[in-house]
Amino acid sequence: MAISDSQHISQEFEKELQDIRTKVLAMGGLVEQQVADAVQSLKEADSELAQGVVRKDKEVNKMEVAIDEECTSIIALRQPTAGDLRLITAILKAITDLERIGDEANSIAKRTLSLAEQDRPKKNYREISVLGNHVRGILRDALDAFARMDIDDALKIAKEDRNIDIEYEAIIRQLITYMMEDPRSITRSLDLMWAARSLERIGDHSKNLCEYIIYLVIGKDVRHLSTKKKEKIIKKS
Repeated sequence: MAISDSQHISQEFEKELQDIRTKVLAMGGLVEQQVADAVQSLKEADSELAQGVVRKDKEVNKMEVAIDEECTSIIALRQPTAGDLRLITAILKAITDLERIGDEANSIAKRTLSLAEQDRPKKNYREISVLGNHVRGILRDALDAFARMDIDDALKIAKEDRNIDIEYEAIIRQLITYMMEDPRSITRSLDLMWAARSLERIGDHSKNLCEYIIYLVIGKDVRHLSTKKKEKIIKKS
């Protein structure tokens, strides 16, 4: 093969990889908006906004399938190695988590539609709104770190998942107390529990995105490792 032909193929390959990264970030942007709308619909009992989240879930699913097919095609035709293969692998994992985040946003929206028909508590879902805003921020920061391939920020964001868990556990304890004190609140509290659970899971998936960034940049799978071990691996890289 002539050098010019080889360079042309290399340039095409780089363009394909960049195109996929762009599509992943576009999918991430859509999912981030889905989460934002789901949280807002819950806070404001906005059934119309919640229905919009439910309708757009199919769009997220289509994007995942399209990116998956493109990655599979590249693996088959280009046979990428080393860093390029890690990029494709990380993208395949990332879009799975993004699709699941979309599913959780969809679940929150459906809870909103149920809660909109019930009496609202005096605190007006204040605690779950705080959790929702925290989760939205982590997802946004994770996507930003993915765009920049910033492993230091990725590690910082991943650490925040523990704080999300603490907030979630506090909400569950509070809702259980409400149900014990007033059985009439059981239906509403159960809907809120499921919404809080979805937010906690979004935090988990955002953490996963951060771990994929670390894997992509330094080539080490840091899933299931403690924060201290992750820090040591990053320092050695």
